[in-house]
Order: sequence, then structure tokens, then C-alpha cells
Amino acid sequence: MATVTFRDATRVYPGADHPAVDALNLEIEDGEFMVLVGPSGCGKSTSLRMLAGLEEVTSGSILIGDEDVTEMPPKERDVAMVFQNYALYPHMSVGENMGFALKMQNVPKAEREARVREAAELLGLEDFIDRKPKQLSGGQRQRVAMGRAIVRQPEVFLMDEPLSNLDAKLRVATRTQIAALQTRLGVTTVYVTHDQVEAMTMGDRVAVLREGVLQQVDSPLALYDTPRNIFVAGFFGSPSMNLLRGTVAEDGVHIGRWTVPVARTVLDRAPNESTLTIGIRPEAFGIASGDEGMNMEIALVEELGSDAYLHGRPAGVTGDDIVVARVTTRRPPRIGEKVHLQVDPADIHVFSDATGERIS
Repeated sequence: MATVTFRDATRVYPGADHPAVDALNLEIEDGEFMVLVGPSGCGKSTSLRMLAGLEEVTSGSILIGDEDVTEMPPKERDVAMVFQNYALYPHMSVGENMGFALKMQNVPKAEREARVREAAELLGLEDFIDRKPKQLSGGQRQRVAMGRAIVRQPEVFLMDEPLSNLDAKLRVATRTQIAALQTRLGVTTVYVTHDQVEAMTMGDRVAVLREGVLQQVDSPLALYDTPRNIFVAGFFGSPSMNLLRGTVAEDGVHIGRWTVPVARTVLDRAPNESTLTIGIRPEAFGIASGDEGMNMEIALVEELGSDAYLHGRPAGVTGDDIVVARVTTRRPPRIGEKVHLQVDPADIHVFSDATGERIS
């Protein structure tokens, strides 16, 4: 096992006007499960492929342990990669697929079979050793692909969106299995996904990328509670955080007819800005018993049984600023009703409009 270090690692594709990965600095601890997450085209898969040696590093360096592997060919890096499309040989059995890399390394047959059998037991594949991939379900094929990585006993596992070809229910079950397996093996793992739920539930830490630039790296809970900027705030959470632009005043920030209680000390951190963006997560809202808080007419109600999502526009607000509030009630307000929503000031996030950075 080993640490992984990106030092100003940059990848610029020929003919591109900006880097796919721009000066990435990231330290991954020994045995850590690190998730790289972000929208399509953010550079997360490119970063993984740079670590694997499948993409050239234009500038900067990558280390595995204390060894600089920037110029090292893929086969000499002690990593094992699990791809999105499984990449299994259709003419080989499960056992042959899992042991193929060991065979190419001239590992003795007895040792090869022992390692394949051990990995198969670990993954619940012992009854499928002699089957061909076409006889397996998608989830079983993915476990075979993982088994092929496990038998190599690498220092680092690399996983590039391994669950994206599975249906929703199987994806949930398999991500739980992967996280438990990684904990059991204790191997440093770098996992790429575009799914924020996968990132939140699987990673020890999560690195968020946007347009090739690292936005924030932190624990899942820290990313959720204290996002560094507007992009991170809006990326995590379902439904996503409400982001509303308001006008700065002496008594707070005005959004329509609602005065958001923002402390003067926070407002003073953006002294030259006339507007700020207020972020409030849907679950931070509650229905007020009186006339305090934000007045909103309900435009849509989504009932989920234990709770409901209320959609509406704050009074006095024009444009596309729709608020979503998640309330725990079996009898939510109906469409057309007006409600007052209250929020604890501690749950209000404030962002600079000039920089997009969090100032609260």
C-alpha cells in the first residue's frame, strides 16, 4: 500500500485552448478511499488516467509512495484499474479472466489459482469460477472486474465510474459492497464518479473538480455543511441547495420582501458588493406558525410519504428564482396556499457574487 501525490499535475491535450487538468495538487493517504467527483468534462477521469499512466502528464508530477512515476510506463506502476465497461475476455471463464494478468506476469499456476480462489470467495463468486462472462449479470461481471484487480495485490486501486452501467437498485447494493471491501482490504483507492450520492456515501474524502480545477477536497459531511464556493454548494444535495441573489442592506440581505438575517460581520467581508448569494438547503426550512420568515405561494407539492417538497417563488421576487423546501409533514400545504418559511441563521450560507467564494 502507498500514498498518492499529485504535484501541480497538468494535462493539456494537443489543440486544446485550456488544460483538461490544471495544476492539480492532491495528497491521498495510505489506505484512503478518495473519490474524484464533478460534472462531465471536469477532468476527473483524465486525472485517474494520468495516475495510471494512460495519459501523459504535460507538466508537474505524480508520486506513488516516495517514487515519482510521472514518466513510468503503466505496466511498471503498481496499480490496478477497474473500468466502466468491465473489459472482460468473452472466451475466458471467470477464473481465467481474474487470473490472466497473473499469468502474463508468469506467476506459478498454484499461486495464481489460490489468489483467484481467495478473491472469488471475497466477492461471492466462488460458484461462478467456470462460467463465461455472458452467463453473468451486470453486477456479477463488475465483481469479476474487481476480482481481476484484487488478485494483483496492487498498491493502489483505480476505479473509473465502475457502477454507471448498472441499474439504480444494483448500483446502490454494489457501492455498499465496494466500500466495505475497500475497508476490509485497506488498499489506497481512487474512485471516479459523476454521481454526488456515490461520492458522499463511499469516500473517506471527496475531491470536487470543475473544468480541470480542484474546487475543494474534504470529508463528505464537511463538503455538505461548509462548501467553499457556489459551485460546490450547488453540486451536493438532492434537491440541491437553494441559491438566491439578494440586495445588501443595513439589516441583512433582501430577497423580495424577505430580509435574510445576515450578521454585519459577514456583510463586511464583501464591503464593495451590492448583491450577495444566499444559500439554504431545502431541509433547513420549516413552516412558521406566524408571519416571520419568507412568504411563499406554493406552486408545486411533491409528496414522498414521510416528507414533502414545496416549490414556490418568494413574495416580491421575479424571474426564475424558485425555492424548494423539504418539510416533514403528512399533511403538506396545497398548491396555491401561502406559507411562511423560517430558517435558523446558522443554516444560512452566504457567498460573494464577485468571486463565488463562501464568506459566512
